[in-house]
Amino acid sequence: MSDIYVYYRVRSELAALMLPHVRAMQEGLREAYGVDALLKRRPEEKDGAQTWLEVYPSVPDDFLGALEQAAIDAHLPIDGGRHIEIFVDLPQCA
Repeated sequence: MSDIYVYYRVRSELAALMLPHVRAMQEGLREAYGVDALLKRRPEEKDGAQTWLEVYPSVPDDFLGALEQAAIDAHLPIDGGRHIEIFVDLPQCA
C-alpha cells in the first residue's frame, strides 16, 4: 500500500467551477476502490492561481492507473500539469 499526493494549480477564477468536478471524480474513486480521498489547497494564492492537493492514503497497487484515467475523463481545467508523488511507510523498528 502507498499514499498518493497529487498537486496542481487552479486559476482562482475557475476554482468554484472546478470544485464539484474534482469532488465527483474523488467520489467515483471512493466508490470503485473504497479509498479515502482528501482535497486541500494552500491558504495563499500566487499569480492569480491556487495550489490544490489531492491526497489518497493507503491505496491499492492498481489505483494509480485508475486515478490518472479518472483525471483525464474529468477534463479538469488546471493551470499546467498534475504532479504525482507516491510515498510508502517506513518499516517499523523491531
